[in-house]
Amino acid sequence: MASHALVPAATTRGMKPTQQAMAKRERPVFSLSDDHAMSKKILDTHNPDGREVDVNVILHIAEEVFQHAYPAGMDGVLHGAGAHHLEGNIEALKLEEKASLAFDGILEGLAYIIHKVSCELTCKCSSGGHDTHSTTMSVLGMLSGYQWDAKLVISLAAFAVTYGEFWLVAQMFATHPLAKSVAILKQLPDIMEHHGSLRSRFDAINELIKAILEVTKIIIEFKKLPSQYISEDQPPLSVAITHIPTAVYWTIKSIVACASQLTTLLGMSYDMIVATTADTWEMSSSTHKLRNISEHLRAELNRCYQHIQDKMHVEYFQMLVHLFEATQFDNMKIMRAMIYIKDDLLPLEVGTTHTRASVEVLRRKTVLLLLSDLEASHEEILVLSQIYLESRSRPEFQYEIVWLPIVDRSKGWNDVQEQKFKELQALMPWYTLHHPSLLEPAIVKFVKEKWHFSKKMMLVTLDPQQGKVACPNAIHMAWIWGNLAYPFTISKEESLWNMESWRLELVVDGIDPNLIDWMASGKFICLYGGEDMDWIRNFTKSARSVAQRAGIDLQMLYVGKSNNKERVRRINSMITAENLSYCLMDLTSVWYFWTRIESMFYSKMQLGKTIQEDKVMQEVLTMLSFDGSDQGWALISRGSFEMARAKSQIITKTLEDYTIWEEDARSKGFVPALIEYFLQLHTPQHCNRLILPGLDGDIPEMIVCAECGRAMERFFMYRCCTD
Repeated sequence: MASHALVPAATTRGMKPTQQAMAKRERPVFSLSDDHAMSKKILDTHNPDGREVDVNVILHIAEEVFQHAYPAGMDGVLHGAGAHHLEGNIEALKLEEKASLAFDGILEGLAYIIHKVSCELTCKCSSGGHDTHSTTMSVLGMLSGYQWDAKLVISLAAFAVTYGEFWLVAQMFATHPLAKSVAILKQLPDIMEHHGSLRSRFDAINELIKAILEVTKIIIEFKKLPSQYISEDQPPLSVAITHIPTAVYWTIKSIVACASQLTTLLGMSYDMIVATTADTWEMSSSTHKLRNISEHLRAELNRCYQHIQDKMHVEYFQMLVHLFEATQFDNMKIMRAMIYIKDDLLPLEVGTTHTRASVEVLRRKTVLLLLSDLEASHEEILVLSQIYLESRSRPEFQYEIVWLPIVDRSKGWNDVQEQKFKELQALMPWYTLHHPSLLEPAIVKFVKEKWHFSKKMMLVTLDPQQGKVACPNAIHMAWIWGNLAYPFTISKEESLWNMESWRLELVVDGIDPNLIDWMASGKFICLYGGEDMDWIRNFTKSARSVAQRAGIDLQMLYVGKSNNKERVRRINSMITAENLSYCLMDLTSVWYFWTRIESMFYSKMQLGKTIQEDKVMQEVLTMLSFDGSDQGWALISRGSFEMARAKSQIITKTLEDYTIWEEDARSKGFVPALIEYFLQLHTPQHCNRLILPGLDGDIPEMIVCAECGRAMERFFMYRCCTD
């Protein structure tokens, strides 16, 4: 961006006669046409010789002068309140006395140049028809050996001397003999007498001083940028610093203008005071210009900060990668890096009790990092809470859960997000981060890129010895086996599957108390689902009729559908009212039933199993295709391993044709005969729809149909909610 962005063209249109005269006397120093030439003149005055100045100390002292000088106000000065104001600050001044002693060494060697610049401002500005540009260039020449930020603070300090002396005498002349004598010589009593006419002028000077300080502070901030993350010869800093010389020029020129306004008051008669009150437009114009400069520089500075943050995030990210690759003595180094890098706060908080804790509570424990965004469902948290609370009563389960809310804070943080966070946190009986702001942005990047977190909740297991990843996602184990999966490692997951097979206990896992009794007493069990109420009525009626004819005790349970809570709620009500069958009345149980089925698929995927070779995966995909279909379905079982399942058309036709396979049912058994007849009715013409709410990296490239073995065509579906 060209530097003329900081130099708006001047105009005299709409000015009062006094303003026009001032404009003719003080023509724009450089316009858009000669901007480059003036920038070169400014740069020609710059010849730094390596001397260092503690600009923060000088700026602090100058700010103290401005703060103590004008806030008392004109009315307070006139009525002697200035002395009272000064007395009220005596204690504060005493407290700062020791600190001021330290300034002596810093200011040693600078007092002369500050005095010299102050004299330049006072002498040049008090002379008639002075040229602020010439004075500004003269000051820049005096300060040629200093850096740009030092030029600013020295000029500011030089003006603060004049400004401070003026207001010190003004505040004390009514009560202090020496101040009174000096005030008379400076003709300050006359000025104070007409304070009402001068208020706008002093207010304008005060506003300009604020704008000067703002630009000065921003330029100082540029000097503080860490060189290890940002270089002066590369964007964005290289772009930003090209604007600093022009900004320094306009800021020092504004300081000159302030000094001019102050010194020209001395010896001014009442008529002259009234005649020049309109000249505050010059102050307002300079204030507006500096605010534009400040806004522009602040934007450039923010770009630099963003560049630094990006660099730091990359560095932090690489540090995390290295930590997980290197051997650690214990899990604390990784815990501190993942949870909070600083030690001066208690970053952990038990959600339900709001008890704060340090990372030390995780030392040498199995840690399950719970990763989720702020859209985590209450069902997930409720079921996981039951598993976690059960573990607290079992000493053999030594693990802790820590919730890391994965939130992109670069897009801002609002009250709605804050409320969502607090609501979720209040449901969690385990450790959570006290606030998402404690999570380093690099960690968000890490869990997304290295652990493939996308949206669905994850549980990453870290071992108790070194804090290494023992399982990239243990959430599937938790849903399938609960605390039996402890310590939630890959090896434990493998051993659990080695002892498992596709059986009714695996499918239902006690989601309803009735199921346990039915299985124990050897009853036939039918699980069914779908959303077509007419089909449900016909199916349950036909199934009961066939069971009665076959002489079997058949118990039926409606398990709903995974993605439509309100529809399932209505169907449950109708089934119960019409006494068609049992239902999973608690919708959390419906969610849990289907989540466990999904988890079986992902757990097998995590272990590298394939659909073609794994019987459990084949059956799971069949169940998921049932759930993804618009049709009804049924699974009929007796005992652990006799299970027959089919979609609505086949199960309906099979029940209608019971007389055809009735003899086989009596000789071979009801479920084996049912399976045989299902296979007879199966045709190559069919359509299965499979919905996999997967995690990044977990969806296989190819899935074969569970019925015919052909590769299924893949589509993408976007869904914003589960209702």
